[in-house]
Amino acid sequence: MRVLIKGGRVIDPSQEIDQTANILIEDGKVKSFPKDIKKLEKESDIQVIDARGNIVAPGLIDLHVHLREPGFEHKETIRTGCEAAAAGGFTSVVCMPNTNPVNDNASVTEYILLKARTEGIVNVFPVGAITKGEKGEILAEIGEMWEAGCVGISDDGWPVMNSKLMRHAMEYVKAYGIPVISHAEDLNLSAHGVMNEGFTSTILGLRGIPNASEEVMVSRDITLAELTGAHLHIAHVSTAGAVRLIRDAKKRGVNVTAEATPHHFSLTDKVVLSYDTNAKVNPPIRGEKDVEAIKEGLKDGTIDVIATDHAPHSEDEKKVEFDLAPFGISGLETGLPLSLQLVKDGVLTLPELVKKLTVNPAKIIGIDRGTLKTGAIADVVIFDPDKSVKVDREKFRSKGKNTPFHGWELSGCVLHTIVGGKVVFSG
Repeated sequence: MRVLIKGGRVIDPSQEIDQTANILIEDGKVKSFPKDIKKLEKESDIQVIDARGNIVAPGLIDLHVHLREPGFEHKETIRTGCEAAAAGGFTSVVCMPNTNPVNDNASVTEYILLKARTEGIVNVFPVGAITKGEKGEILAEIGEMWEAGCVGISDDGWPVMNSKLMRHAMEYVKAYGIPVISHAEDLNLSAHGVMNEGFTSTILGLRGIPNASEEVMVSRDITLAELTGAHLHIAHVSTAGAVRLIRDAKKRGVNVTAEATPHHFSLTDKVVLSYDTNAKVNPPIRGEKDVEAIKEGLKDGTIDVIATDHAPHSEDEKKVEFDLAPFGISGLETGLPLSLQLVKDGVLTLPELVKKLTVNPAKIIGIDRGTLKTGAIADVVIFDPDKSVKVDREKFRSKGKNTPFHGWELSGCVLHTIVGGKVVFSG
């Protein structure tokens, strides 16, 4: 099957392309950029997609997703998570290891990849655990997981508190050229906290999580990366201090990259005033100064990537007291429109935004995606950046309806998502 995408505004930061063009897809790959398409349009074996007035970009890549399978299929499965990704314009997702059993060995990695091949409609790239069971005690079978297909290691959700063990993990992964992804949190400082520590937590009577709990660990992990030369990737940056530490480290030449989530640059901790458990995340949504610092970090390149930290939960799990609810937002289906607000606000240009959602995450995990170069695998998203959409969680493909953005009017609608030359979503 061939696909002809005609007349769209093609934005491909990997080639510094931003121009109106046609794209011909053949055998699952980008075949060419034909200028004269009159004959092609009339051929019977070709699917023509009229993209005039819309954006055509490499398929989006989400570096931080929880697919919940195996073990938590009541929250999400690989199938439903992939469907949610496609609806959000993501053609590749990187899934964290906090499943049950934890992805800390090659067998679990292979199971995830088998399920993704047989039931998923987008590309799935697993991250393996740093330590066995994410317990922070013994290194996991990192080499075997890498051979099985893991693109990074992380104990996401459970930071490695043992600095010596974290150093050993960094030294170990250098042989494989994959990043150590840090969930930066000092568990002693954040213990029993459920939201950002500040004025709002005080008036609500909720225990807070101080900025320092993140910044202490960002500082430690940067120090270890500087010592070992390993590639450190800081997940879901939420504080101004963390942005400053990463910026300073990059200036010194430390091999560090970072990501921010749409909820951390779209909301302040005042969203918790209604005790909405859908706004309970870890790290917590912070104050206005932190939000502005994240935007500045995105603007000046300190923060390389936008990732959703898609963390679906069942409705029953979230319909409890704020203290008892689990952390997490279902983010795949709101990630693009929330990110497009950065363009409307003048924080990023549209090509800069596309870069943080395509070629930058591809480089961090070393995959051959995030580009529309001739011969590349044809992962493509076509979206209308101006079309208004109203967030309706009941229409989510994800099992997780836990979003604080329900009812919001946003701009940015995914029209088509193409994976390996096949249209897997049309809105």
